[in-house]
Amino acid sequence: MWVAFAAVAPSVQAQPDRREVRQGNRQFRKENWREADVDYRRALLKDSTSFAANYNLANTLYRQAAYDEAGKSLERLKEAASASVHAADYYYNSGDVALQKKDYAAAVEAFKQALLRRPDDLDAKENYIYAKKMLENQQNQDQNQDQDQNQDQNQDQNQDQQNQDQNQDQDQNQDQQNQDQNQDQQQQQPQPQEQQISPQQARQMLQAIQAKEKETQDKVNKEKAAVLKSRQKDKNW
Repeated sequence: MWVAFAAVAPSVQAQPDRREVRQGNRQFRKENWREADVDYRRALLKDSTSFAANYNLANTLYRQAAYDEAGKSLERLKEAASASVHAADYYYNSGDVALQKKDYAAAVEAFKQALLRRPDDLDAKENYIYAKKMLENQQNQDQNQDQDQNQDQNQDQNQDQQNQDQNQDQDQNQDQQNQDQNQDQQQQQPQPQEQQISPQQARQMLQAIQAKEKETQDKVNKEKAAVLKSRQKDKNW
């Protein structure tokens, strides 16, 4: 949407800067923006409070796409412009600058002030509607971005919690695996084997037992023989 800038204000300045402002106005009508810029700045060197020089310089800066500088030039006239006969044009131009800077809230307010002072200005009404629509779109976009950011943060938090739970489960599983492995290793360790006897040792032990039994038997037989012999003696007496 093309937004037309309001016409150059009449020269309502003090005598010292009248010449430079008029020269600037002639260059402005020829669309020689740079030359007009120079003339208005010369006028401001003589009188920095000149309403016409500041106002027309802002118009020239706007056409050179120097929107920040144009806004500053208009800002210097804020108090004087609101009470002047040029108030409607001032607020209209301020709204145009705000639109170019995408400051839609300021644009809506500026065009509203322009309409309050000139209700039949169709351009101001059209620009007011446009600025209000753009402000609504901007607010909705900001709201959607906030929602997306909150959603992303929630997703990140959920992912972090899932990762934490997963790591905890892995640690628990690893601990259980280590315990099971230790138990398996303990079970797999060779148990102490019972002492095994070789056949030769078994024969030797058997022979020793048999020899002991024979020795015992011989001793018993001797004792029996001694008893019998003793009895025989006694019997012989």
